[in-house]
Amino acid sequence: MTRIEFHFNTSERLLHTCRLLRKARAQDLRVVVVGAPATLRQLDAQLWQFQDVSFLPHCTPESDPEVQKVSPICLGADPHVWGLDDVLVNLGDEVPDGFVRFKRLIEIVSSDDHGKAQARHRWKHYKSLGYELVQHDLTKSSDL
Repeated sequence: MTRIEFHFNTSERLLHTCRLLRKARAQDLRVVVVGAPATLRQLDAQLWQFQDVSFLPHCTPESDPEVQKVSPICLGADPHVWGLDDVLVNLGDEVPDGFVRFKRLIEIVSSDDHGKAQARHRWKHYKSLGYELVQHDLTKSSDL
């Protein structure tokens, strides 16, 4: 069964996502990130600038197919095109299609009212399916 985690109360969602992706990369996990196209474009740009001393290799649907095959981080609206099943990170408002295929789903929730309201809907959906959910309050955490 997919392990589902909610990382909530972040005022800087994309920065938190970059830190999370760095941690996953250090653990040799392959990650798919889904969300709105504008959000994914912003994340793509931020991944290029995240750290001065290292690079988080990633791809988008526009990347060369050879790059897509070897990229540990894949950004796109459809989590199925990459053929991965380690970690799915959701930056969108909706429950990601086919999340059950992944070993782990991480919901990144911003601290604004819209983000919280949408996360509550997803939380209720996962609970109704019988998932035990893990919460990480980012106002109390400094490990990412």
